[in-house]
Amino acid sequence: MEWLVEQGEKLLKFFEDLYKAELFKLDDGNSFTLGLFIQLVFYAVIAYFIGRLISRLIHKTILSRFKFDRGTQEGISSVIGYLIAVIGFLIVLRGAGIDISSLTVIAGVLGIGIGLGFQNIASNFISGITILFEQPLKVGDLVEVNDLLGIVEKISIRSTVVRTLDNVFVIVPNQSLIENHIINWSYRDQKCRVHVPVGVAYGSDTTLVTEALLAAARKHPRVLAQPSPKVWFKEFGDSSLNFELLVWVNDPPGIPQLKSDLNFSIEIELNLRDISIPFPQRDLHIKNLEDFIPLFQGYGDLKVSDHSGLEVDSQTKTSQNSEYNSLRTQSLRDLLRQISYFQNCTPRQIRELIEQGYRQILPPGQVICREGDPGNSFYVILSGSVEIYSEKLGKHIVNRHAGEFIGEMALLMGTPRSASIRTIEQTTLFLVDHTNLQKLLLNHSQLADQISAELASRSESLASMGILPEKIDSEQGMFRWIRQRINILFEI
Repeated sequence: MEWLVEQGEKLLKFFEDLYKAELFKLDDGNSFTLGLFIQLVFYAVIAYFIGRLISRLIHKTILSRFKFDRGTQEGISSVIGYLIAVIGFLIVLRGAGIDISSLTVIAGVLGIGIGLGFQNIASNFISGITILFEQPLKVGDLVEVNDLLGIVEKISIRSTVVRTLDNVFVIVPNQSLIENHIINWSYRDQKCRVHVPVGVAYGSDTTLVTEALLAAARKHPRVLAQPSPKVWFKEFGDSSLNFELLVWVNDPPGIPQLKSDLNFSIEIELNLRDISIPFPQRDLHIKNLEDFIPLFQGYGDLKVSDHSGLEVDSQTKTSQNSEYNSLRTQSLRDLLRQISYFQNCTPRQIRELIEQGYRQILPPGQVICREGDPGNSFYVILSGSVEIYSEKLGKHIVNRHAGEFIGEMALLMGTPRSASIRTIEQTTLFLVDHTNLQKLLLNHSQLADQISAELASRSESLASMGILPEKIDSEQGMFRWIRQRINILFEI
């Protein structure tokens, strides 16, 4: 028993001596012992957790009240947490009686250790500080690094956590984010353009393809109206005419789902217009075909064509049905051609028209716009008819029919709607907003002239709106004044 007590005392003495063992001398002559080192580590850990706690409190109670985005809030709170931890550690050093100026030896030793054994850790640490201060990416951003695409969930000193679109969390060393090229889809501006490639069969009507792609884009609620969708004819491919649909969105994380939705819609729109999507094909030409005929006798469906090729009857080919023919005659291109000021447009100008506006089919009794609403759209009646009336006075004003335009007075004069408009029967409209109308008037000066002439014939309506100048003695003078006002409003 005494032996055990003696051995226990020796063990305690050993640990006491180890605890008081001097590691090195500081500049002021004091000893830096192992026990002091353990105390410093303990207090440093406490200072770190206190800094984290304070940073979270600041994030939840102060930063959340300001209109900072999520990434900026996370960055500020992280920097504050680390600063508090460093300040706390320095306070601990002072409290332990260590002169901070004497830390040059420790810094030198740590520098050698970092240089030899902790190169990656130091690099990730410095990279993390750089990311937090420069903010090339923030929490909540959609980023793409090499083959990794995901949303930034957390940025720490050593690494960054990225959540992929499959909800898989990937821990990326900060050094990789600094050294590699990063595609940040959310940097500064959330708005970005999405490219959707589409291939159609040779012989397809390129204008109808453009109309189909734009119709699919404008039906999607997350596609921005401005900048408006575009269609590019990219190339003549091996088996297809290759197009690209370009749309703008302000929700980068939703781009994969958006592309899927657009592909579904595009397939529907192409089928409506009987535009086929081809698959790679190869033609086989056989010489001395007569030598092969005995091998295929008895297969009935095999025929020899006049040009020495093989012709196989296929029951999968069907003729166009009457329903599609009806849809084709009502294509937006054909409807625009029926309007007098679009009759002489070239195919290229028609495609530009389709890009700048879109078709809207409304049932009878549908209100298009109301009296007092802002004038932000211009309409061309492609088919059907509408009634213009005053809700305040309960009075019918006039009916407009196919080939006429409506809503132009408020838009072109820069005033609210002076009357309400509703459909009398099923009506097809060609709708153009303010920005695209500017492009339309720039490319079609005759349209601006015709609109000016139409407005000049409505002098009483303009006078009732109180926007006419006092001295206009003729309809020609009014035409020139309206034309000049359009030029000023639309900068043309």
